Amino acid sequence: MVVTATEFKTHLGKYLEIVNEEDILITKNGKVIAQLSKPQYNELAAIRSIVGIADNESGVSLDEIKEERLKRQ
Repeated sequence: MVVTATEFKTHLGKYLEIVNEEDILITKNGKVIAQLSKPQYNELAAIRSIVGIADNESGVSLDEIKEERLKRQ
């Protein structure tokens, strides 16, 4: 879906619901200036974000670290 920046600002709530179904391209003066997409869960990025919480010699696996971090959210 393509919308102007003015339309997007005016009806933000509407587009926040629509973005769950399709990406939204926002234009200004006929040029695309932004794209709104629903977030994608990236397991690899999540694992990378927790690396370094415990050192390798602590005896704690990455899965255990991941579980602990998810409990905190």
